[in-house]
Amino acid sequence: MMRAGQSASIRLGYTSFSILVIGFIVLPLIFIVWMSFFSNKILSFPPEGYTLDWYRRAWDLSDFRNGFFLSLRTSLIATVVALCLGLPASFALVRGRFRGRETINTILMSPMVVPGIVGGSALFVFFLEVEFLTGWRVAGTNLGLIVAHSLIALPWMIRLVTTSLISVNPSIEEAASSLGAAPLTVFFRITLPVIKPGVIAGSLFAFINSFIDLEKSLFLVGPDSTTLQIALINYLEWNFDSTIGAV
Repeated sequence: MMRAGQSASIRLGYTSFSILVIGFIVLPLIFIVWMSFFSNKILSFPPEGYTLDWYRRAWDLSDFRNGFFLSLRTSLIATVVALCLGLPASFALVRGRFRGRETINTILMSPMVVPGIVGGSALFVFFLEVEFLTGWRVAGTNLGLIVAHSLIALPWMIRLVTTSLISVNPSIEEAASSLGAAPLTVFFRITLPVIKPGVIAGSLFAFINSFIDLEKSLFLVGPDSTTLQIALINYLEWNFDSTIGAV
């Protein structure tokens, strides 16, 4: 009975702690959604009433609308680039046996640990050097922005796909090859279904981290365009209403 009581207390404590942690994570999001319906002209609490006008205003403002589409397009392209580069890189890192493998892995993972403001400024200077040496303008173009966001997305793809590949038993692939399956058939029929959770998770993390990036975009976005995050910062400089919550 004593052990059963202790076990129930431990479960209760664990459940309570879990609820507190989840609440701590979710509560800001709930408040932002609630705030987006306030009718107050200047954001304040308690609300004077509720309205949907802020959602219409957010869509009507060209900076938010165009910024959303630019961020969405850039993140989707960056995710595809990260997938095309990350899959073969992950195979090389897991299955390959060559000198300098750990060094290459560290370099590929470095965008995750380098502060965004440092990475953004370094890319900006690098693009300026490229323009100076070749005359090819990269900084301030969509191409430069996509390159930067691909670097953001790539480490997430490699990290999660590599983790999935480590769990794959190579003997299954060898068995398929010994029965006459071509390398591409082995990949698509054997390997890919096993690592699919890692590929999906890597794509999601790559897309999200690219979409929410601010630091690199600040340095590399063109003068005639803006991402959603930059549009939010610019709006908050002069306005403080529920449009931000709606966005």
